[in-house]
Amino acid sequence: FSISFRTPPSDDTGLPHILEHSVLTGSRKFPTREPFVELLKGSLNTFLNAMTFPDKTMYPVASKNGKDFFNLMDVYLDAVFHPNIYDNPLTLMQEGWHYAIDDPEGEIARSGVVYNEMKGAFSSPDNLIFSVIQKSLYPDTVYSKESGGDPEFIPDLTREVFLEFHKRYYHPSNGYLFLYGDGDTARELAFINDGYLSAFDAVKIDSGITAQHPFHEMTRMTVDYPVSSDEDTAGKTDISLNFVIGEAADPMLRYGMEILTRILLSTPASPLKLAIQRSGIGRDVLGVYESGLLQPFFSIILKRSDEDKAEEFMSIINDCLRSLLADGISTDLVEASINFIEFQLREAEFPRYPKGLYYNMVALESWLYDADPLMHLNFAIWIKKIRESASKGYFENLIRSHLMENTHRSLVVIRPRKGLAEERERADRERLASFKSSLSRDAIVKLVEENRKLNDYQSTPDTEENLAKIPMLAINDINREPER
Repeated sequence: FSISFRTPPSDDTGLPHILEHSVLTGSRKFPTREPFVELLKGSLNTFLNAMTFPDKTMYPVASKNGKDFFNLMDVYLDAVFHPNIYDNPLTLMQEGWHYAIDDPEGEIARSGVVYNEMKGAFSSPDNLIFSVIQKSLYPDTVYSKESGGDPEFIPDLTREVFLEFHKRYYHPSNGYLFLYGDGDTARELAFINDGYLSAFDAVKIDSGITAQHPFHEMTRMTVDYPVSSDEDTAGKTDISLNFVIGEAADPMLRYGMEILTRILLSTPASPLKLAIQRSGIGRDVLGVYESGLLQPFFSIILKRSDEDKAEEFMSIINDCLRSLLADGISTDLVEASINFIEFQLREAEFPRYPKGLYYNMVALESWLYDADPLMHLNFAIWIKKIRESASKGYFENLIRSHLMENTHRSLVVIRPRKGLAEERERADRERLASFKSSLSRDAIVKLVEENRKLNDYQSTPDTEENLAKIPMLAINDINREPER
């Protein structure tokens, strides 16, 4: 089961991410501080998490035990529709950010779960590059905003904006409910409706995603990440060449690009991977096709290189693709790649995610953009068409139209910079010191008191009465017979 919401960010404060954390810290029926954690103690779940994406937030759960499954649905539906965030101002302080100070005479700092998490993420080139790729390709859309939160801007988030976002988007009219498995669907739907949906009226919610107008020429974006002042920066730059590939509601193109990514960059015989590796300009290369956006993108990412290798990197790519257009792609490699993807789809064995969640995410690739939710799930039709077209130059045509002749592209360079972390910390300390000096003594004492309340809240155990409200499985709820 999952409930998802279309949650387009309007800025870089990470509001969708902070709200994802916050709704799972207590609700109307389950008022414990961490119902998520308590639930884990008495559940046989096979998946229990929540995830923020660039344009949506998902709350998926799974269990093979019927009673457990309904318990999980109950806790998650109550969390998203009736969270305690309106009555508890400490939630935003804890999960988002707050001014941290425990002594009126001491220094002021910033803290918060998401704030601290994203400070770490933005220090890593592996995490930073995908944020920058999106900013470079979609500068005029929601995809240019950091849904996870940029540490520089997270402190701009106010409680008023935080609550308004929940009111606006966490409504069944903006929700995408998904059920998968061999359960009693009528009973499941009755539970969801009677317990939750029937309390709401249908409303019109403007959460639509707009497309980026195509570029006429490639853009370039260079961003620094911090390394220590005594660290060697040679061979620590990541470079990516990125292309916007059509629109989400094109299932044949989706699977065609997934297979082409494997052909070019994901096998030991992949020609583009081999050409880049043999050049010695970087330590590794990978291909990424991101289909979970209104306008998907394809990236060729060179890992652990140097900034001055960017032009050579692009030249190698162009030469290799030009050669493939002239000579054609190995039929054995094409057939093997189609077989691999088809086998993976038919087996439905995917790393990290259970089968139902994978199908859920694939359905949202069209459903979220107001197209048929089953469009991409009917993969057999499209794989068959691709297989039939492969010998007629299908993949060569993809290379020509979506890579070689595609001007909606960007070059992204993520390079190391010595002392950047220290510069940021110093600038932040100066800003915070200036902020503190602007406060009256009473305002500083009030901040200290707010921090004391937060510390007390975090250190005070839940009452036995509230803990008893979390649904737990009993021994007799578990089947004694082994599964055959």
